[in-house]
Amino acid sequence: MSKPFTISIIIPAYNEAETIQPCLDAIAAQTVRPHEVIVVDNNSTDTTAALAARYPFVRVIYEQKQGVVHARNTGFDAATGDILGRIDADSIIAADWVETLHTIFVSGGPDAVSGSVTYHSLPYVRFWNGVDYVFRRYFAWALGREYALQGANMALRSKAWRKTKHSICNAGGLHEDFDLAIHLREQGHKTVFTPRLLASLTFRQAGSRWRDYLSYVMLHSGTYAQHKRLRRVVMYPIMLLAIVFYPLIRMLYLGYDAPRDTFSFSKFLRTQAGARVNPATFVD
Repeated sequence: MSKPFTISIIIPAYNEAETIQPCLDAIAAQTVRPHEVIVVDNNSTDTTAALAARYPFVRVIYEQKQGVVHARNTGFDAATGDILGRIDADSIIAADWVETLHTIFVSGGPDAVSGSVTYHSLPYVRFWNGVDYVFRRYFAWALGREYALQGANMALRSKAWRKTKHSICNAGGLHEDFDLAIHLREQGHKTVFTPRLLASLTFRQAGSRWRDYLSYVMLHSGTYAQHKRLRRVVMYPIMLLAIVFYPLIRMLYLGYDAPRDTFSFSKFLRTQAGARVNPATFVD
């Protein structure tokens, strides 16, 4: 019988006091416990680090250089597991997330995986979950061996990270997860999409101002363009749809009435989106 892999979970965090507890509660409820959980506080000015430290299975470390790419790198380097799971501080992973990673990696297979996502804090969620699933299936087919990882729900072998980390880009203006996938492929590693690995996210990009949202969406193909990857063209149809439907998605996100699990137009009129740093662009 093959020896089980040890799995570390790394969570870069910047001002995540509103979301970090549900994220960590989901980890506490895993059918198989992870080897370790590392929250990398990236200069938060709220209670993110203190809230994370309340969980006995969490190790809080700090990265002063601003940017999710730096926080992620620090967490990956500090981790001691065979597999490096990477999620966001608003990710709520399925109860069998760690168990699923064991199954995926123990049988050989890929060097890095990215999974399906669903959404919470959004009305008509079944519809949006279905749309997202179709998009990810399309990307998996169209990108093939160049499949892009998503930082909110992914994992890679620690050996692959050690081999690749010196070649990755540590600058702003890139999706750090896409960049990692590109460099993994350059090193001969296999990246794949699997619908078995499940996590639920907020759709907080929809709360951004139009300019910030547009910048976020454009970085999908922009990251591939900076690496001179022609396959970026397969992203254009999805990017166009994301831009066209931004006003609707923003209205639904800001008007979500959580207690009633529905859309409230009055709440939408009252709600103002808070300013939020785009982790792909705010990098020292």
